[in-house]
This record gives sequence, C-alpha cells and structure tokens, in this order.
Amino acid sequence: MIKLVAFLGNYGREYEKTRHNVAWYFEDSLPFASRLSWQSKFKGEIASCTPAELSQWACDYKICSKKDGTPVLVPEDAPQHIYFLKPMTYMNLSGDSIIEAASFYKILPEEILVVHDELELTLGFVSLKWSGGLGGHNGLRSTKAVLNTADFWRLRFGIGRPDNPNIGIADYVLSRFTEEQQEIMQNVFSQTTLLLVKLLLAPEPSRLIDAWGKKKLV
Repeated sequence: MIKLVAFLGNYGREYEKTRHNVAWYFEDSLPFASRLSWQSKFKGEIASCTPAELSQWACDYKICSKKDGTPVLVPEDAPQHIYFLKPMTYMNLSGDSIIEAASFYKILPEEILVVHDELELTLGFVSLKWSGGLGGHNGLRSTKAVLNTADFWRLRFGIGRPDNPNIGIADYVLSRFTEEQQEIMQNVFSQTTLLLVKLLLAPEPSRLIDAWGKKKLV
C-alpha cells in the first residue's frame, strides 16, 4: 500500500498556481486539506493521518462511502499512518526531501506516490503510472537518483505543451494557468480526489491502472 504522497513543486509565492506547481495546487484543493496539520521537517512540510481518518473524511466530504453512507472499510494490512509531503527544496532537489522522509519512516520506493505535472499529457487528462521513464522532469529525476530506482508510483496531471512554439518550456511551466484553465483544473482535481482516496485505501494500487492509466476528465 502507498504510505507516502509527495507533491512536487517550487516554494515561493511567485510559483503559486503555476503549471509546474500543479501538485501543490491539487493538495490545496483537497476537501480534507484543512484537516491536515503540517510541520516543517525533512526539508519540506509534512502531515499525516491514519487510514481510518482518511476513510472518515472521504465519507464526511462525500468523496466516497459505502452504499449505506458509512465510511469504506480500511484494509487489515493498512499502514498505521499515511504521510503527505511537500518538498521545499525547489523542484530539481525534490528527492532530497523525499529520501529523508522515506528513510525516517522506513518507507520503500514502491510505497511512494509522487504527484507532478506532465507536459506530454493534454490539459484535462490525468494518469496513474507505475515506474517507467522520467520524461525530462527534474523532480522525478531527483527522486530516482536518491531512491536509486524508478520503481515508484506517479500521479501525473496533464498541462500540455505551449501552443506558441516561441515560448520556452521553462517559461511555460513556470507560468500560471489562465482563468479558464483554472476552472478546468478545479474540475480535474475534484474527480482526481476520488482516485487519491482509492489509492491510499487500496491493498493493490495496480488494480486502478486500467481505469486511470490515462483518463480524460474534462
């Protein structure tokens, strides 16, 4: 089961709601975000909850529940805690924060979910991926380097490539979504929240790949 969710992004107000910070944007949008208590540690900000708490929150905020309206059952082999991490190292050093948290809590690479932006996916798409290439993403490159493996989970938000070929990729990913695109992303986030909860309460996350390997939400 997944024990650590790492939301990749750059620290600083100038990066708020930029394409490269879409993972932080997603975390901020979570209905239960206010229930998480963050503290500075591991070169980042970290929070945690128990699987039972997450299941209850999912029920409270009508994300998912059993047919009778009660919280979904927590697997018997669920971890004691689920950790949420926002590295404050800047994108290209994200792995430094992830490895510190993973080492401290004895979390294996295959128990880590990295949430990040994806140029090769069109805006409105999300993708759940296990292992594989890095797509030139500096945050993923840093994570692979410190974990010494690419075998970790990724939740990818499509941001697409710039329509104007004269706009450099670096400038593009560090630019903000337009108001129209922000509305699209809010819709995407709302639907992806269900996926995140299912992932964190699923004994076998791989079972979700068929439905979420590449999904158009908007």
